[in-house]
Amino acid sequence: MQMIPSPTRRHALRALRALSALLLPGMAWAQSGDPSLAAADCVIPAKAGGGFDLTCALARDALQAVRPTRPPLGQRFLPGGIGAVAFDRIATGQLGGAGTLVAFSSGSLLNLAQGRFGPHPPSAVRWIATLGTDYGVIAVHRDSPYKRLQDLLTALRQEPSRVAFGAGGTVGSQDWVKAALLVRAAGRDHKAMRFVSFEGGGDALGALQGKHVDVFPGDAAEALQAMAGGAAVRLLAVLSETRLGGALTGVPTAREQGVDIVWPTVRGLYLSANVPEASVRAWTAAFTEAAAAPGYAALRERHSLYPFALTGAALDEYVQARIKTYQALADELGLRRWKP
Repeated sequence: MQMIPSPTRRHALRALRALSALLLPGMAWAQSGDPSLAAADCVIPAKAGGGFDLTCALARDALQAVRPTRPPLGQRFLPGGIGAVAFDRIATGQLGGAGTLVAFSSGSLLNLAQGRFGPHPPSAVRWIATLGTDYGVIAVHRDSPYKRLQDLLTALRQEPSRVAFGAGGTVGSQDWVKAALLVRAAGRDHKAMRFVSFEGGGDALGALQGKHVDVFPGDAAEALQAMAGGAAVRLLAVLSETRLGGALTGVPTAREQGVDIVWPTVRGLYLSANVPEASVRAWTAAFTEAAAAPGYAALRERHSLYPFALTGAALDEYVQARIKTYQALADELGLRRWKP
């Protein structure tokens, strides 16, 4: 005779199955010591809609492809200083643990090079992986009188203070540096330019959409994301060595238009330096596996990024080299550097 579970028993079994689904990833972590199998967060150190946002989205999707039974990587916003608040909290232990990843970009390394992330050296965190590279763009509103990059250069030569640049970060940020280099390319003093600071590319693109600023010296991925959402934006130039494919097919480089500015924006993740070495190895292995997965190239392209994958010692060396380059650039532009 077959026993039919009572309603109370059915409810209890259903609750037990739900609890098991929540606990199994954590149990797997406990048994294997692998935090990439358990619930974790990706901290987005800016407001929504910018490059850090898409970095964490790509990390979530890439991990899910190779760890399909893990809980989706949580997305947590922590704006402040375009990454400064998040870096300080990780470095000082106020935030962290093996389940907390933080998005970074070349702009983060530029700020570290200037000592803008507080009294913390690059070794205050563990650099886990780069997921791809973005490139700088010079963008304007679709109705802007600047149809080509040379139109903008002409306006800057006449009076740089009449052109309002708007982007993420303050003086010395990577978007500010792009604008400064463009003003210098026009033969004018970069200190004479107008720069409106925003807490991330999303807010800056919103200001461009509202015609509150004239030029967005940001990154391609965030601009393309806004355009896909219907934003009235025109790209005058991409700051890459050569023309790019995908959604940027047809957009000329600055070099093609007589302006020798190249600005790659690498996007990746870091972790607290206080986590066990086994956790660092586990996350590194997880993202190495994710980048090697057959579908990763298409996933990366969907987030408007181009190939650039580093982990381990190679990533540490890259970080150190870029920081030295950015320190020299900061000195060239007359930017103050604070020593960590």
